[in-house]
Amino acid sequence: MARRATLTSQLYRAARMSNNLRAISEGPSAYAKRVARRKVYSKQMVMTRKLLKGIGLSR
Repeated sequence: MARRATLTSQLYRAARMSNNLRAISEGPSAYAKRVARRKVYSKQMVMTRKLLKGIGLSR
């Protein structure tokens, strides 16, 4: 059975969808920039988590 999404996760998902739709309405280049930016942020967060995990400050 799938886990039930919390209200917070539902709100974050709705905000992401809203921002994606806004970027799409501005054109393909705006949406591509958004996708690229999110990918870069994701990579940076992975590196930060590894660093913090290495010194015992993250799970």
